[in-house]
Amino acid sequence: MNLGTILRILGILITLLSVTLIPPMVVAYIYKDSGGLSFIQSFFITLVLGSILWYRYRDYKEELKTRDGFLIVVLFWTVLSSFGALPFYLSATQDIQLVDAVFESFSGLTTTGATVLSGLDNMPKAILYYRQQLQWIGGMGIIVLAVAVLPMLGIGGMQLYRAETPGPMKDSKLTPRIAGTAKALWYIYLVLTISCTLAYWSAGMTFFDALSHSYSTVAIGGFSTHDASIGYFDSALIESICSIFMLIAGVNFSLHYTAFNSLSLSHYFRDPEFKTYLWMLGITALACFLILVTSESFDTEGSIRNAIFQAISVGTTAGFTTSNFNLWPAFLPVMLLLTSFVGGCAGSTAGGMKVIRVLLLFRQGYREIKKLIHPRAVFVIKLGKQPLDNNIIGAVWGFFAAYVFLFIIIMLALMADGLDQVTAFSAVAACMNNLGPGLGDVALTYANIGDFSKWILCFAMLLGRLEIFTLLVLFVPAFWRR
Repeated sequence: MNLGTILRILGILITLLSVTLIPPMVVAYIYKDSGGLSFIQSFFITLVLGSILWYRYRDYKEELKTRDGFLIVVLFWTVLSSFGALPFYLSATQDIQLVDAVFESFSGLTTTGATVLSGLDNMPKAILYYRQQLQWIGGMGIIVLAVAVLPMLGIGGMQLYRAETPGPMKDSKLTPRIAGTAKALWYIYLVLTISCTLAYWSAGMTFFDALSHSYSTVAIGGFSTHDASIGYFDSALIESICSIFMLIAGVNFSLHYTAFNSLSLSHYFRDPEFKTYLWMLGITALACFLILVTSESFDTEGSIRNAIFQAISVGTTAGFTTSNFNLWPAFLPVMLLLTSFVGGCAGSTAGGMKVIRVLLLFRQGYREIKKLIHPRAVFVIKLGKQPLDNNIIGAVWGFFAAYVFLFIIIMLALMADGLDQVTAFSAVAACMNNLGPGLGDVALTYANIGDFSKWILCFAMLLGRLEIFTLLVLFVPAFWRR
């Protein structure tokens, strides 16, 4: 393992993180609020430590191996999330404990959207902006990780796409060089962010709110500058804009790239995962509407607005809210939470297990049923017209088994810390699926749960964001052997 090279790269990443602390300083200066000092302190701490680490190992430039790639990916989120907690912890205007600062930072960078903070409407603008910016940075990191990095390491949901999709998406990279891939993805991400900002602004948000919410919308993060989230604006137009951009951000960015390159939308509707994604959200929205309107929870217009928005928000794991769906009638809160297990498409900013994995699990289950009827028949699982190798099906089942096992272990740990069953189940689901809001005691905030539970949930966020195996491989003794 090239430890020196890894530490050099880590030093560069920490140094680059210090640059992201400059915009919140500017925001503090513009709005003359008292949140700027913690960012100045954090900037110098991060810059100095990152520079020292880089300088110490500046001459280490060996070629990275697969194991090095795994470690760098994990360190990217753990170390940067830890340094990202500094502005929260050092803030003189907010009494934020270390565990809460780390929790908020992890939630931001992993685009989970779970929060321990309240009173957002009266919080310094610099801190509000910083929370949103964390999610935007994390969202772009996810895209590059899923589409450009993980396929080269032989892991991740995008492996499935390389197996079943013709054309540019068949390759491990969208362009010949990884730098070109990252650049292309940055352009798409940036265009979506700018478009979302302008749309929000034109719909009546202030420019600060428009920019802030565009960060968390395109990243499918769910942080807001208001306690009432999107519901604060009480605007059908704003909710529609948010729904459209959440829907777009939950789609595989490779599809966006391919569609843009060919100037054709046909690639979307030939993609099995995309079609399943739309069907899932559509059925969820319809179920929500029927129950809300028959239970007279809202009038017809309110039922349509809340059903569509909340189905997309929870289904894509964004976690924005217009009303407290925890209080909705019948099985709706649980049904919405369960849709987050599926999440968005592979190679998107969404969380969850990803639509393509769930689709393959369903098709594999259906194949086993047909085998019972026709034991000697040979059934091949296909996506589109392309047959899939059994190794891919096995990898999906392995992912699902690991997911379920870890989910149960983490839930039991939370219950041992005093959380009730509903709160523990929903908290693990919300954090492992990078959703944010849960049910029970974590429906609005995670501030009231114990410190041990918060540390455990930070680990759950990381598991979900790194698609489990990327993190678990570090706990295998063979990984560290020469």
